[in-house]
Amino acid sequence: MPAAKVSVKGQVVLPAEIRRRYGIHPGMTVQVVDADDHIVIVPAAERPIADFRGLLRGDDSLTEELLRERKADRARE
Repeated sequence: MPAAKVSVKGQVVLPAEIRRRYGIHPGMTVQVVDADDHIVIVPAAERPIADFRGLLRGDDSLTEELLRERKADRARE
């Protein structure tokens, strides 16, 4: 596991191996997460809206699924 020192200003240099593996480049934003007993550094999405577009897309729309369920409920009544 690569190690890094904390400077007097609180800065940490990520080892080159880690930067390459996760595509972290100069000027990029990372998120620092306090996870109880440890710290997690996560590369922030550069284009958050574009990166999440279509994430929840499925085969059927939720509206169609709801209409099918209601039709089945009516048939049972």
